[in-house]
Amino acid sequence: MTKVQIGIIGGSGLYKMDALKDVEELQVTTPFGLPSDALILGTLSGTRVAFLPRHGRHHTLLPSELPFRANIYAMKQLGVEYLISASAVGSLKQEVKPLDMVVPDQFIDRTKNRISTFFGEGIVAHVAFGEPICQNLAATLADAIAALHLPDVTLHRGGTYVCIEGPAFSTKAESNLYRSWGATTVGMTNLPEAKLAREAEIAYATLALVTDYDCWHPEHDSVTVEMVVSNLQRNAANAQKVIQETVRRLSENPPPSAAHSALKHAILTPLEKVPLSTKKKLALLLDKYS
Repeated sequence: MTKVQIGIIGGSGLYKMDALKDVEELQVTTPFGLPSDALILGTLSGTRVAFLPRHGRHHTLLPSELPFRANIYAMKQLGVEYLISASAVGSLKQEVKPLDMVVPDQFIDRTKNRISTFFGEGIVAHVAFGEPICQNLAATLADAIAALHLPDVTLHRGGTYVCIEGPAFSTKAESNLYRSWGATTVGMTNLPEAKLAREAEIAYATLALVTDYDCWHPEHDSVTVEMVVSNLQRNAANAQKVIQETVRRLSENPPPSAAHSALKHAILTPLEKVPLSTKKKLALLLDKYS
């Protein structure tokens, strides 16, 4: 199987990367089922990368329906070490405006129906998650945004992303609650990805693309799909430029990441006590420590 070091997950509005060259589609199967879509392999800034549209290329999957484990495991099967997640978000702060970009460094989990671990079935592991984003990858991503000097885009380094279940947007009461927590953005997808990427020892960072002020802002209409789609289209071209520049920087100077050894002290179950079926299922994660 083709090996690539850098993976990209595209969220709402980012279903393909126009700058990719020498493109090939790869149907990948995993022990956790099929990913959201075929993975698209191509060359970006002279580097082979893997791209996956999170909701499918025609946006057919609800946030709660996303095959998170299959998506991350598929990236691991391809050899991905750095994963960039582009995601549409609502803003919870006045100074974080629609069309701005946020590179968050924290998450709050408000999901209810997501499986966010590869473990179980006879094996227990607890990864450290105090710093849920790879700080070095996030710095590379933020530096790429800053270097591009994109018009009408303000960069916000750091911040907290509240991950809600969806698919409905927040109520005003919920939106104001998240604001009282000091959160920066709200979205529906990144927390399970970040947890699973850590278990897979993949460095993970989020490019959060602000589409709206959620529903808390008294001078803006409550968030609607029409508003989101309009701003998504305006964000898409900028997001692709940012990802291209980030890939260029990563290929020239791949940073060290604590995520790359996240399982070293996380597995509590002696591997000789793990059922053979589970060992086989998780071989990609466990063989390094066998």
